[in-house]
Amino acid sequence: MEDHIVKIFKESSNLTDVFVAENLEGIVSVIEAITLALKAGNKILLFGNGGSAGDAQHLAAEFVNRFVIERPPLPAIALSTDTSVITSIANDYDFSEIFSKQIRAIGQAGDVAWGISTSGSSPNIIKAIEVAKKIGMVTIGMTGKDGGEIAKMVDYSLNVSSNSTPRVQEVHITVGHVICEMIDYKLFQRPDAK
Repeated sequence: MEDHIVKIFKESSNLTDVFVAENLEGIVSVIEAITLALKAGNKILLFGNGGSAGDAQHLAAEFVNRFVIERPPLPAIALSTDTSVITSIANDYDFSEIFSKQIRAIGQAGDVAWGISTSGSSPNIIKAIEVAKKIGMVTIGMTGKDGGEIAKMVDYSLNVSSNSTPRVQEVHITVGHVICEMIDYKLFQRPDAK
């Protein structure tokens, strides 16, 4: 058992290293894009399914409350949290519409639509990105595997090149934390900001 535990940690660590090597410029671009949107008074809409829904909620909380430094709250909403909205859309229309209808309702040009999909091919994430692009929102996709359709359609793609859903999710939350921390530094002019 111990060997298997060590193997899992090594896989996660190695995948993080590969992800940074493949996505460093993209991470910087995402930080810049979100920072500009927030400076302009726009908001971040995050969405995903299953564990990715949990990641969307987690990251929205980091923006709204605080991350590491004390600072004013930042406008972010996880679209996976309102069970009445989600179930009514899924019941009256289709599960593939649960995020796109919410984006039509509250998304505005200049807002950020941040979709998270370990497969890169979740139909409800694809529809949400399509709607967000029509509105004029900035689109970000955090994906796994080969990035799927989502990586091809978003303005900014951060893809974890792995077929292992747990390992992809581990990298996703790490990069989400990095993005939160750097946005805090950029917006609030910390002396140690790079």
